[in-house]
Amino acid sequence: MSPDSPVLYDYWRSTASYRVRIALNLKGIAYRQEPVNLVLDGGQQHQAEYRALNPQGLVPVLVHDGQVLSQSLAICEYLEEQFPQPALLPADPALRARVRAVALTVACDIHPLNNLRVQQYLKSGHGQGGDAVGRWMNHWMTVGFAAIEETLVASDTTGLCCFGDEPGLADCFLIPQVYNADRFDSDMSPFPTIMNITRYCRALPQFSAAAPESQPDSQPIESTRRDARPENELGGSPPRGVQS
Repeated sequence: MSPDSPVLYDYWRSTASYRVRIALNLKGIAYRQEPVNLVLDGGQQHQAEYRALNPQGLVPVLVHDGQVLSQSLAICEYLEEQFPQPALLPADPALRARVRAVALTVACDIHPLNNLRVQQYLKSGHGQGGDAVGRWMNHWMTVGFAAIEETLVASDTTGLCCFGDEPGLADCFLIPQVYNADRFDSDMSPFPTIMNITRYCRALPQFSAAAPESQPDSQPIESTRRDARPENELGGSPPRGVQS
């Protein structure tokens, strides 16, 4: 692997990081990982060293060619522009907009309401227990998935993947969100189209290599499930792991 390869700061169970890992793998880009534990030592993402890299204190961050990039959608768009083939977005402008709309439904409508920081604030700021937080998570995931399911059912471009038979940007965002739904025992039976796409994509090597359980910092589910804490933040450890 080239010393100029991108470096991805991520956390194994962060769905935002999961999106970027899929995009990198679909494009065949070798990269180094620098895992950050979002819960160890109060969350390594809060350490000064990482805050100097990303003032938001969120994962993922991609460092490439001297540039420090944050926000999963912005990173995926950067990869699409820097490494245009294989494409994550179709050539047709209207279809590109529809693909982005599905990705944004996950990134802007579902995920922010389920984020680790939101969960922590519901508990510490409003005295909500794990069951109440779980109901909150499942409500907003169900609302978002219902909109995506309706969109996919109505579309004449839905295939094995969200748009056609080749995975793209929408799939990079949808499959990690279904992983989060599984973690919180969401009822996905009302969304057969989403689940058919998820099963197909999960079997692809680019997706399985990006899955949380395949990451170098992954932990046994039994030791973490009770914490009910997903996503989005960071810290720092030595570079580890290679994906392609």
